[in-house]
Amino acid sequence: MTEQNETGVDTVTLYEQIGGADKVRELVDRFYDIMALEPDFQPILQMHPTPMDSSRDKLFWFLCGWMGGPSLYIEKYGHPRLRARHLPFQIGISERNQWLVCMKTAMHELQIEEKLQQRLLYSFYETADWMRNQEG
Repeated sequence: MTEQNETGVDTVTLYEQIGGADKVRELVDRFYDIMALEPDFQPILQMHPTPMDSSRDKLFWFLCGWMGGPSLYIEKYGHPRLRARHLPFQIGISERNQWLVCMKTAMHELQIEEKLQQRLLYSFYETADWMRNQEG
């Protein structure tokens, strides 16, 4: 899914850079495995239904499209409306940081290229910080 930038030059999507659907699925699964295994992440784990199959699928579908791959989430559910969908949950700095540590750890463990990790983590931070609905 190579795209073109404003000057008409082909660019490689994040989806392609990370390795496509298989790598995105691996990232999502490792992310949730880390969340489930580490006691420090219990507060955000408890926000998810059990079993977490639907959460895993939804994040996979969302990230595929967000990274420039197929828009699987939008095809199934329409616009993600991330903030609205997360409003029922108390998300503060601690929850944001827990989510980010899970994702950073998963990317590191999967040996995603360092520059790509940094780019993704920056974007994940921006989104996760925007999701906060609690002080502190």
